[in-house]
Amino acid sequence: MILPSLIIAPTDQMGRGVFTLDPLEADILVEISPVIVLSNKERILLDQTLLHHYIFEWGDERKDCCVALGYVSIYNHSFESNCEYEMDFESQMIRVKTVRPIAAGEELFINYNGDWNDPKPLWFDAI
Repeated sequence: MILPSLIIAPTDQMGRGVFTLDPLEADILVEISPVIVLSNKERILLDQTLLHHYIFEWGDERKDCCVALGYVSIYNHSFESNCEYEMDFESQMIRVKTVRPIAAGEELFINYNGDWNDPKPLWFDAI
C-alpha cells in the first residue's frame, strides 16, 4: 500500500526523494512495503554493490538485511524527519507513517537510525 498522493521526484541535493502532492496529517500511514529478506552472507555480497546504499538491517540482532519494495528505499534521511518507519519482522513488512503534519509538495524524510528523532551519526557520515 502506497498512499496515492505520494510521488518520487528529483531533489536538489539527494538525487530522488518521496514527496506528497496533498497535505498530510500527523500519524498517517503512508506506506506498507513488503521486503525481501537476505542473509548475512548475502549482505556481504550486496555491500559490494550500489544496493548497499538502499538496504536496511533486518532482524532483532540486525545481522540480516532486506530490500524494501515500494518507495521505502527512496525516502531520504533527515535527523529532523517528518516520518518514521517500523519493521515488522514476522510479516516481513516495513510501515512508514507521518510524525507531524506535512504540507503539499513537501518531501517525506525518515531517520536512517530507525527512531525518527535519533541524532547519532550515520555510517556514511564516518566515511
